[in-house]
Amino acid sequence: MILARGPDEILGRESVPTTTPGETLDTVAEILLGWQRERGLGALGIASFGPVCLNPNSPNWGHIVTTTKPGWSDTSIASRLGERLGVPVAFQTDVNGAALAEMRWGAGQGMRDFAYITVGTGVGVGLIVNGEPTRGFLHSELGHIRVAQRAGDEWTGACPFHGACVEGLASGPAIKARVAPRVIDELSNDDPVWDSVAWAIAQACHVIVCAAAPGSIAVGGGVLERQPHLLQRIEPLLVQSLGGYMRLPVEGGYVRAPALGSNAGPLGAIALAMTVQP
Repeated sequence: MILARGPDEILGRESVPTTTPGETLDTVAEILLGWQRERGLGALGIASFGPVCLNPNSPNWGHIVTTTKPGWSDTSIASRLGERLGVPVAFQTDVNGAALAEMRWGAGQGMRDFAYITVGTGVGVGLIVNGEPTRGFLHSELGHIRVAQRAGDEWTGACPFHGACVEGLASGPAIKARVAPRVIDELSNDDPVWDSVAWAIAQACHVIVCAAAPGSIAVGGGVLERQPHLLQRIEPLLVQSLGGYMRLPVEGGYVRAPALGSNAGPLGAIALAMTVQP
């Protein structure tokens, strides 16, 4: 949780463990009410784990829908917190929020079309097209696309839903499962597993480029933070995969690090709040 007017004016920050919905949201509400009494709140931005309902015309808007987190399916978040605070609420996925923050203050400044990929315990993609997050009957779940695996790589993946999707090949838990009993942090930078991880992420970028042609793609998250050598591998593999059919608008630096680093996610909530602030 973060109270801020932007990356250069962070006024408060709190961390709340995710337990049961009731306990967690009550704790969040008390912190927000305290901030409201002390400093005032103009609006509330919520960048949530998902899947979530983003359709403002649905009675389930602002809800977490079906999720693997025990007890959190069908939980109302936006209305519950908005009613406690009495302020306008903007609600989005955590990765879409991070993408919007990077567009306002970071690696996507000046762009109307931008993608943010986070590779950590899962793989999430925030996709912004013509200035707005994409939305259909649900939001995009590009971390779960099935991809062409690297030649000679026959590992079946670790996603319980899709096996060798991007998340099943490149997330932290997937890498851990693949290299066990070895430890990830003890792997050398030239271990063959990183070739497969970089290729899977590049394949996600291939799909994003072909689907939306964003101005750039930022790739961050815990896996990239711990293994920074991965970033420089992705763009050459993306170019190889595209095979000359589409030329990137920037040569070198099209696939880039998020400028906000680990603050991209928290500041996503602030970027969202600014869209509804009176």
